[in-house]
Amino acid sequence: MKWALPVAMIDTAHLPALARVADECGYDAIALPDSVFYPETVSADYPYSPDGKRMWAPETPMPDPFIAMTAMAAVTQRVRFYTNVLKLPLRDPLLTAKQIATMAVMSENRVAVGVGLSWLPEEFVFTGTEMRTRGVRTDEAVAIIKAVCAGEGPQWVEFHGEHYEFDRLMISPSPGRPVPIYGGGHSEAALRRAARLGDGWISVNTDVAQLTSAIERLTELRTEFGRADVPFEIDVSPTDVSDIDGYRRLTDIGVTRVRVAPWRMYGADPSDSQARLDAIRRFADDVIGVQ
Repeated sequence: MKWALPVAMIDTAHLPALARVADECGYDAIALPDSVFYPETVSADYPYSPDGKRMWAPETPMPDPFIAMTAMAAVTQRVRFYTNVLKLPLRDPLLTAKQIATMAVMSENRVAVGVGLSWLPEEFVFTGTEMRTRGVRTDEAVAIIKAVCAGEGPQWVEFHGEHYEFDRLMISPSPGRPVPIYGGGHSEAALRRAARLGDGWISVNTDVAQLTSAIERLTELRTEFGRADVPFEIDVSPTDVSDIDGYRRLTDIGVTRVRVAPWRMYGADPSDSQARLDAIRRFADDVIGVQ
């Protein structure tokens, strides 16, 4: 089993120190959220809370994930970084591919990209993008990123899709290994996208029963798309597992990496940066070191 630290809503200035400790303690990766802005008024319910309300304040830190990944990669040696998840259809895919390629090269291939669609209509309105076409545009954007970051160094690439089109061009630098792309989400469309295009899947925070159902469907879809034998990451955040035996049982349903925020598990004060680091070290001793 591999382990990742989710670092949503943490003081931005504390992230480099957190990354160094994670690197030292054997964590596989750090997962960074993506939130472009906090609109004062929203026209849709938040899909991951019982009452549809956002559970964070407007001023909650949400740094740009690519800049945060780059800063943390600069002070670490081994730990990897990925987005959980990048709201890809809000962004120009060619410019995004350029950023990802540069990060991959400068981090020595320690970045991956989890992608999602965004639930928030105001994000599309305020960025001048189209919410209605977000699914198709995300598929095309993933194909563009994969072409630019295919792992063969700088190459001529071109793309001719329904929403994005360009003739032969070269982006340099470009990594010597493919950048993994993970699909996020539990809807049928999200599972199909991950199974068809992705190198893995990222769950939302949910219980083992829901995870089992989603993973079983992913297995069916990967077989349907002829990708059952392709390496595939299953990255989850279980809400009803908190002991090493429970984590071990996750491997039986196909989980390869678990996201855990140890400071919540141990009841540490979330505003106490030292308590957070102590919790990271404690989890490494209690679980990672004895799994």
